[in-house]
Amino acid sequence: MLDTDGRAIGVPLEGEARLLGDMLDTAVRRFGSRTVLDFLGSTMTYAELGDAVTHAARGLQDLGVVKGTRVALCLPNTPYYPVLFFAVLKAGGIVVNVNPLYVERELCHLLRDSGAEIIATCDITEIHARVLKVAGETGLRHVITCPIAGALPTLKSIAYRIFKRAEIASAPNDARHRSFESLVRAKGAPTPVAVTPDEVAVLQYTGGTTGEPKAAMLSHANLVSNADAMMTFVGGETPEQDRVMGALPLFHVFALTTVLTYSIRAGAQMILLPRFELQQLLKTIVRTKPTYFPAVPTIYAAITKAAETQPIDLSSIHACISGGAPLPAEVRTAFEAATGSKLVEGYGLSEASPIITCNPIEGLNKPGSAGLPFPGTIIEIRDREDPTRLLPVGENGEICARGPQVTQGYWHKPEASAALFADGALRTGDVGHLDADGYLFIVDRIKDLILCGGYNVYPRVIEEALYEHPAVAEVVVIGVADAYRGQAPKAFVTLVEGAVATPVELRDFLRDKISKIELPREVEIRDTLPKTLIGKLSKKELVAEEEARLARAMPAGAASGERGATP
Repeated sequence: MLDTDGRAIGVPLEGEARLLGDMLDTAVRRFGSRTVLDFLGSTMTYAELGDAVTHAARGLQDLGVVKGTRVALCLPNTPYYPVLFFAVLKAGGIVVNVNPLYVERELCHLLRDSGAEIIATCDITEIHARVLKVAGETGLRHVITCPIAGALPTLKSIAYRIFKRAEIASAPNDARHRSFESLVRAKGAPTPVAVTPDEVAVLQYTGGTTGEPKAAMLSHANLVSNADAMMTFVGGETPEQDRVMGALPLFHVFALTTVLTYSIRAGAQMILLPRFELQQLLKTIVRTKPTYFPAVPTIYAAITKAAETQPIDLSSIHACISGGAPLPAEVRTAFEAATGSKLVEGYGLSEASPIITCNPIEGLNKPGSAGLPFPGTIIEIRDREDPTRLLPVGENGEICARGPQVTQGYWHKPEASAALFADGALRTGDVGHLDADGYLFIVDRIKDLILCGGYNVYPRVIEEALYEHPAVAEVVVIGVADAYRGQAPKAFVTLVEGAVATPVELRDFLRDKISKIELPREVEIRDTLPKTLIGKLSKKELVAEEEARLARAMPAGAASGERGATP
């Protein structure tokens, strides 16, 4: 509903501020015999999860984890992630979420910026070797290795050890390195640590207008409240256990809430996949029959394409929830037509744990809308030039949010933290408006980041890597429309006078400096790049050129209009 000032107000939120560990303890007591997760057929009950968390927390304390110790989790989706996530918090530590695909420079930045002292990673050689090198450079006290084979069902585990042995890393046998098995062999309960719900639980790295990753400080209360809001959003508890498809990585804040913390809050089962692989996903859906399926538009588009050549059965799924990137109207329409499943779009950001709006599962979904305020959330539109002024219904301005899921600010960045709020409301950096029914419509994105298939790609990271090439004089990276990923980075480059380089050579130069997700779809070499009056490189002209090129390439009569954005 809307108040007299034009704010959209979500329904009241059920639940109270509490620790994530307390939320887990409640679930273990209530649902001990239920299956909490399924990983490629290997299962674990709530009671077993609670026991593993207890031992791992004790083991972490034996390694020196005390209140406030930052522990990085550089893990794909496996049972190790939920165990270590809650174990770090039970031990009094703070989780630092790290993408295992990050290259060394990105890992170094996150570890140094967060002050992480311990990191947990898997034994996949490519990832493990990178983490070990960075651990030495950043002075990490301990590296915990989690064996992939140890998380698999027995027969798959044997096959993995035989056929993937060349890809399995061996950790050094020294005081710095520990195995996950040694951690959970710890005896006794963890020493209780005095932590309040308002204290930081997770450092979730995100980007801003500069593209430099910053850590949003998400408290226990922030994350628990978004899980509580999910419970209210889906209609509360049901007699039967829900099953949540976990194809998205848990280190991403969207999956952290919609898969991990929501599942624990609801006593649901997480169905974890180590990565998105279409046929494996479809087979897992048939085998496990999930009831909720959060994903990014890229995944829904891939399923729609697959439906052209094979039968797709999503009949068990109550709702698919799209986040991580804008959901094009044509993707939603085609997906629902091909599968018969309902697809709703939400919107949020890391700084809000992340969800602040979503279209209702039961009720009106307005085309192009990012939905209604999430339970307990207030959405307001503020003047971009004068953020103290609220704008009326229908007028475009900066989208701002209030609610218990909103971060306190950025880790060790007081100036950026102060700039994040306007009159106490979180500034999203996006432009949009509310309609008379309280639905949010997003029409522009202020922040200089690119959303590639649900991942944040920061242009500055790519630009800095290209500047390392001796032939590069200037570089600008922008996001361009991509039919599969939503957006893709494109680099515009000028060369040093007299130097020679080709677009192919420059792309190849980047391959070991940035991740595959960040690799520009195209590098275009130009004689000059646009600049502002004071000589700064300018992106808006290049963005306008690409939009004009796209418009010329579109068939006559193609649909147009506003498009929502998502967490």
